[in-house]
Amino acid sequence: MRFRHPDGSTVHLAYCTNVHPAETLDGVLTQLRDHCEPVRKRLGRDRLGIGLWLARDAARALTADPAALRRLRRELDSRGLEVVTLNGFPYQGFGDQHVKYRVYRPDWTEPERLDHTTDLARLLTALLPDDATEGTISTLPLGWRTDFDQARGAIERQDAALDALRLLAERLDALHDLTGRSVRVGLEPEPGCTVETTADAIDPLAAVNRDRADGRPRTAGQPPAPQPRIGICVDTCHLATSFEDPAHALDALHRAGVPIVKSQLSAALHAEHPDRPEVRASLGAFAEPRFLHQTRTRTPQGTLRATDDLDEALADGGGLPTTAPWRAHFHVPLHAPPEPPLTSTMAVLQDTLALLVGGPVPRTHHLEVETYTWQALPPALRPRSRARLIDGIAAELSLARDLLTDLGLKELP
Repeated sequence: MRFRHPDGSTVHLAYCTNVHPAETLDGVLTQLRDHCEPVRKRLGRDRLGIGLWLARDAARALTADPAALRRLRRELDSRGLEVVTLNGFPYQGFGDQHVKYRVYRPDWTEPERLDHTTDLARLLTALLPDDATEGTISTLPLGWRTDFDQARGAIERQDAALDALRLLAERLDALHDLTGRSVRVGLEPEPGCTVETTADAIDPLAAVNRDRADGRPRTAGQPPAPQPRIGICVDTCHLATSFEDPAHALDALHRAGVPIVKSQLSAALHAEHPDRPEVRASLGAFAEPRFLHQTRTRTPQGTLRATDDLDEALADGGGLPTTAPWRAHFHVPLHAPPEPPLTSTMAVLQDTLALLVGGPVPRTHHLEVETYTWQALPPALRPRSRARLIDGIAAELSLARDLLTDLGLKELP
């Protein structure tokens, strides 16, 4: 879905296909047929943006076979679908029954992560619509924190990760020179990772972009510095889970010169009174074995207390303190917050969206609804059929569309 911002630029809205993951190219083509095109038709649109997730094996197959890549592009076009952004965070196995910590490997110290992201960038230049000149990719925020702790050589690991990002930026420069199309990659801060918050992202990303600007040879007539290729992906569920203030977070990124490459529109689970038995019982229904649901609370002193998963937060004697609200990293459907006594952090999403695209100039042009947890919801809330899932995704996109038009953007055909 495309929208005209009052400044005349185009803002893209997509939904992320990791909600129905596929590991192979045939699986990707099937999801386009069985889910993405039906969502477009349910919305009554001629064109629908999707944030495509390509697992390692699917990406490798497309990279190795130009005919297969052309086939994917034809399928997208024929089904009224377009791709300007990819979700490069999960590497493989995102549809497994037990994902948890595995989603953070390989991290940015491992060559597989750099190679995979490079492949995605090359593929994206071929998948972009003919009238689009820029694509974006969201990626792992360096790695899970315990893999970067001091005992394992934190400084050396972070240096290795940043070196990989510098090399990626050089490859993206070369790709732009070759194709005329720009691809930018955004680290996606996530609770529990070494880059947990937007504030954590500022120093490493500023260093990567500064080093590129300082180290690139310049000649007369050239721009003073290359455009930053590496920025940040602001996920509004993650932002809320860490109790970040949207205005403070986005202003700090702006002051540091860190570009907001894309934003994922998502809502976290919120419990206002976690000390009450009925609230704990409702939270317990969301503790499930597939995904990690990092949980946070903010003390009266302003510090965060944290657990890696929701069941840990609820554990007797060893969980989180219950004197202040909790938020859990569980992407709940945007249009359907949980029933009381729980709710969602939709207000954080709305505040962030207004700051991103409600001003005179958009801070990002790529927005992606990313509720991948439909089948991880408590059984009574899960869609019981493909049609119900399609209805739910379409309802989320309709809500996001209404939020954008309320901010003064105009939906395009």
